[in-house]
Amino acid sequence: MQRIGSAFHRATPHSARPRVLAGVFVVLALVSGIAAAQTSGAAGSLESITVTATRHAEKIFDVPASIDVIDAAAIHDGEPQVNLSESLVRIPGVFAANRQNYAQDLQISSRGFGARATFGVRGVRIYQDGIPATMPDGQGQTGSFSLLSAKRIEVLRGPFSALYGNASGGVISIFTEDPSAEPIATVNGGGGSYGQWTLGTKFSGTRDRLGYVVAGSEFQTSGYRDHSRARRDLTNAKLVMSVDSSTRITVIGNTQYQPETEDPLGLTRAEWSSDPRGVDHAAILFDTRKTINQGQGGIAVDHALSDALDVHVDAYGGRRLVRQYLAFTGSSDASSGGITDLDGNFGGVGARLVWRAPALGRPLTLTLGGDWNRQNQLRRGYVNNFGAMGDLRRDETDDVTGTDAFAQAEWEFVPRWSATAGVRASSVRYASVDHYVTAANGNDSGNRSFSNTSPVAGIVFHATDELNLYTSYGEGFETPTFTEIAYRDSGTGLNFALQPATSRAFEVGAKFVSHERQRFNLAWFDTDTRNEIVVDQAIGGRTTYKNASATHRQGAEALWDATLGHGLHGRVALTWLRAVFADSYVSGTPPATVSAGARLPGVPSREAWAELAWAPQGSVGVNAALEAQYADKLYVNELNSDAAPSYTAVNARVGYGAKIGTTTMTAFARVNNLFDRNYSGSVIVNDSNRRYFEPAPGRNWFVGATVRVML
Repeated sequence: MQRIGSAFHRATPHSARPRVLAGVFVVLALVSGIAAAQTSGAAGSLESITVTATRHAEKIFDVPASIDVIDAAAIHDGEPQVNLSESLVRIPGVFAANRQNYAQDLQISSRGFGARATFGVRGVRIYQDGIPATMPDGQGQTGSFSLLSAKRIEVLRGPFSALYGNASGGVISIFTEDPSAEPIATVNGGGGSYGQWTLGTKFSGTRDRLGYVVAGSEFQTSGYRDHSRARRDLTNAKLVMSVDSSTRITVIGNTQYQPETEDPLGLTRAEWSSDPRGVDHAAILFDTRKTINQGQGGIAVDHALSDALDVHVDAYGGRRLVRQYLAFTGSSDASSGGITDLDGNFGGVGARLVWRAPALGRPLTLTLGGDWNRQNQLRRGYVNNFGAMGDLRRDETDDVTGTDAFAQAEWEFVPRWSATAGVRASSVRYASVDHYVTAANGNDSGNRSFSNTSPVAGIVFHATDELNLYTSYGEGFETPTFTEIAYRDSGTGLNFALQPATSRAFEVGAKFVSHERQRFNLAWFDTDTRNEIVVDQAIGGRTTYKNASATHRQGAEALWDATLGHGLHGRVALTWLRAVFADSYVSGTPPATVSAGARLPGVPSREAWAELAWAPQGSVGVNAALEAQYADKLYVNELNSDAAPSYTAVNARVGYGAKIGTTTMTAFARVNNLFDRNYSGSVIVNDSNRRYFEPAPGRNWFVGATVRVML
C-alpha cells in the first residue's frame, strides 16, 4: 500500500441498423427450429446455481425472481476481459455502457434505476466475493473487478433486490474462481485499436488443505478519443482453507491502481457531429484527469453446525484514494474547488444463519442475518490552476454508517408450490464535520439518519419438471449519496430536505428449461417510485438535488439460451421498458417544468442483444460467433430536450483452441462495430454545459491469446 500514499504527489499531466439485427434474430430462430427436431449434439447444462437471490445455493429455475448467471466461458472466451460491460450486455433489463472514458466508471442501470448517475454506479448494489463494492450511501465502483479470475457473475433484478437494502434496481455479484486441484499457470494478453493492450497472469492450485488463486493484470489504452489515455493495474487473490469437513475459511484481497487517467469529458451535439474522436477544449485547458488507488481485503468463515444449520461470518476493510481534476477552476471560496481529493477508509462485518427443517412435513429454509458497514472519508477540494493544484477550497470529514437486519423463509407448502418471504430493516446515518469555514463559506457540518423496512414475497408454481411460473412483490429504497446530500440551494449545511426514494415493485414470470439444452425466461414488471432524486441546480461548482414527483417503470424481459446441436449455441436477450415521470415538477435555474409523461433520461426504451456461436469441437479447434446489439435512443435530461439516437452494432469473432499434453492454448480475433456505425454509446445526463454525448468507437479490432499450463 506504499504507493497509495505517494500516488498523488506525482502530478505529471499527459501533454446500425434495426434490419441487420432483425436478420440475426431470423437466423437464430431458423437454427433453433432445426435444432429442436434433432436429438444429437454436444450435451451441456444450461441450469445454474445462484446464491444472490436467496443468500444460499439454489437453482435459478426455482427462484421467484429475475436472476441470470454469466459463466466463465462467456466472461473469457473471445473477450478482452477489461470491462464488466463486455459480459453484462447479454442480460435483459440491464444497460451497461462503456463510456470510452476510464476516468469515469461504467454507466450501469437496471430496469431504469441508476441511469442518471454521473459518478460511479448507484441504484444497483455491487459485490465481489460477498464484499460490498457499494458504499453504505448507495454509491459503488466497478473498476477494481478482475475478470481474469472471475468464475461467474450473478445479476438480480426486481423486487428481491430489496433483501440487500439500499438498492432498488438490482444486484450484481462477481465471484472469483475456486482453486484448482492441481497447480495451473495461465498467461493471457492481447492488443487492438487505439493503442489498447492487456497482459495478465494467474496461478491456481491446492496443497494439503490450502487452495489459492492469484491473478494480476495491466491494461493500457491511448483512447478512442483525444485526451483519453488510461492505464489500470489490478490484482486479485483468493485463499481457501478447508479446516475440516464442516469448516471453510476464505481470504480475499484485491488492489486497483489507475494513475493520471485522462478525462475527455462529453461532447456537445455540434462537437460530436464535427469530430466524434475530438475533445472539448475545457478538458485540455484544465487537464481533466483522475488517479485511483484502492486496496481491500476480507475474510469469510463458513461452518456447518449440524446437517440442518449453517453459519456464515465475514469481515472486510479497505482504503480508496481518488484525486480528480475537473473542468473549472473552482476559485470561489464557496465553490468546493476544481480538484476533488478523497481519502477514504471503509469496512464492515456480516453474519447469517441458514436452518433447514421440515414444517408440517414440507421442506422449510430459514435465513437470519445482519450487516454493519461504514465509510469514513476525508474530502478536500482545491483550485484547479489549469491542471496544477492551487489553494484549498474544501476540507471536511464525512462518515456514513449502515446497519441492517434481515430474515427470510422459503417453504414448499404443498407439492408443486413454494413460497419465499423476507424482510430487511435498514438504517443509514450521515455525519459531516466541516473544517473549511470562512466568512464566505459557512459551517456545513451536520448529520442525518434514514431508516426503512423492506418486505419481499414470492411464490412459485412448479407446473411441470420443465416449467415454473412465479410472481413476486417487494418494497425498496434508495438513499441519497453523500455527494447528493452535501449541499442545498441556499445557505450552508447538509440538504436535510432530501429524502430517500422508495419503490414498490411487482413481477410475474415464467421459466422454461428443456432437457438442459434450451432455456427461456420471460418476466413482466411494474414499479412505482416516490421521491425520485433528481438534479435541482448546478451553480459555481456545486450541484444540488431534490426529490421529484413519482415515477413509473413498466416493462418486459425475455431471454432465450439454447444448445442447438452441431456445435451451435444461440442466445437472445430482449428488453422493453417504459420509464416516465408520473407527475410534473419544477427544477433548475432558471426554473423549468418537467412534464408528466417525460421519459427518464439515460434509459433506452428498447434493447436487444443476440449471439450465434459455433464451436464444433468445444474448446478445441476453430470457433466463431456473430453478435448484434440494438439500443433505443437515450434522452439527455428530464426535459427530453435532446437525445442520442438509437443504434445497432454488429460484432464478429473467430478463435482457435488446441491442447498439447498438459498445455491448452487459445487465440481469438474480434471486430466490433463491423459496419462502422457512428453512434453515442452513452450520455452524460443533465450536463450543465450540454456536453451530453460520449461517442462509441467506429470499426475496431482486438486479438488475444491465452496459454494454460498444468504444472
